[in-house]
Amino acid sequence: MGWGLANGLYWPLIGNVITGGLLVRLFIIQHDCGHRSFFRSKMANDTIGRFLSFFTFTPYGFWRSTHNMHHAGSGNLDYRGIGSIDTLTVQEFQALPKRKQIEYRIYRHPVMMLLIATPIYMLIIQRIPHGKSSPFFQNYDALSFARSWKSIVGHDLSLLAGYALIIWVFGWQFALFVLIPPAIIAAWVGGWLFYIQHQFEEGYWETKDEWNFHEAAVMGSSYLVLPKILQWFSGNIGLHHIHHLCATIPNYRLQECLDGNECLQNLNRLTIKDSLACLKWRLWCENTKKMVGFEILKSHA
Repeated sequence: MGWGLANGLYWPLIGNVITGGLLVRLFIIQHDCGHRSFFRSKMANDTIGRFLSFFTFTPYGFWRSTHNMHHAGSGNLDYRGIGSIDTLTVQEFQALPKRKQIEYRIYRHPVMMLLIATPIYMLIIQRIPHGKSSPFFQNYDALSFARSWKSIVGHDLSLLAGYALIIWVFGWQFALFVLIPPAIIAAWVGGWLFYIQHQFEEGYWETKDEWNFHEAAVMGSSYLVLPKILQWFSGNIGLHHIHHLCATIPNYRLQECLDGNECLQNLNRLTIKDSLACLKWRLWCENTKKMVGFEILKSHA
């Protein structure tokens, strides 16, 4: 792509799609390193995880801590807001003032949540250290304020130095046409994958008194069936119910686990077509124990 750009040829830029897919795969490897599952060695996981963060624009230390919190409380209505998509219950939404309801509707719209917000989050929001008033520090002791700043600011400095050097050597056009588009594509794909992993109709949400880790892992995580080539690019992350059940299984062993456990092969199974239908779900209905769209509010009026 860089060669084509230097010679006035733009057709090689179609490679941005492939590069974006490879960036998704690199992120899955970084993700496994964050769970310390990709290698046997803790040092190897942390070293490679931090190295890959330069390409994924994701601060390794901070993301590892918040993502592990997501695993620890996924599906728990009393521990929302850490490393997951904000989800309100029907009753919570109805109790909001009108302005907050509009904000939530905008936030949950697929164009905003997947096409606009995911690249902004990946490229910009992750550059900003969280303040002491953040819910990250109000609700969880596992992540300290100082470690957050060290991880995010250190990552920002590495990005600034590294990409400034790349732009100085290859020019701003190289960054604009070769570096940024794959990152945006990867953010779109990653956002879509993350959304459908927990935002499907037959999901799982319970209060802390009723919540169970193993039930939440298996019943609250989907199994996305993909063509083999897409499964390779996404690092088997579509087998998400197995991943949440045991996060120490590396991505390259997930298919083996699925093949060896017949009861998990049809549980929360989604095709690509099914996953697109999930985009209409906005709220969790306490009565039906299912994800629902905003149209349910008409019956609650």
